[in-house]
Amino acid sequence: MGPRQEAQPALFYEFSLEDHVPQSHLLRSIDRFVDLSSIRSYLSDFYSHTGRPSVDPELLIRMLLVGYCFGIRSERRLCEEVHLNLAYRLFCRLDLSDRVPDHSTFSKNRHGRFRDSELLRHIFDTTVARCI
Repeated sequence: MGPRQEAQPALFYEFSLEDHVPQSHLLRSIDRFVDLSSIRSYLSDFYSHTGRPSVDPELLIRMLLVGYCFGIRSERRLCEEVHLNLAYRLFCRLDLSDRVPDHSTFSKNRHGRFRDSELLRHIFDTTVARCI
């Protein structure tokens, strides 16, 4: 009987989110109709040009859509779920090594910047137009 072999962790992993999220997943279907390319220009007046770099508004909106689609009402829990779930990461355009925004940052944007700008109405209107 030989000595017990201890597994040495690999230095590098090859992993693709695309390969691990089924093509039939709900978020893949939604992603075909949601175009968020215009929100940066739509929100430009609501962001300061000085200070720390802000969190990408497209990421925050994608996270909000995940919460609405899967009934995640808590912002803290939503951030945890996006951190853990591969399909949510793929939909939010996050790689495995990308950080999920803190729940307080998410909350401040949702209840302040997004509400004041009527961004969600804009996204709803453009999405319905694409579907029609």
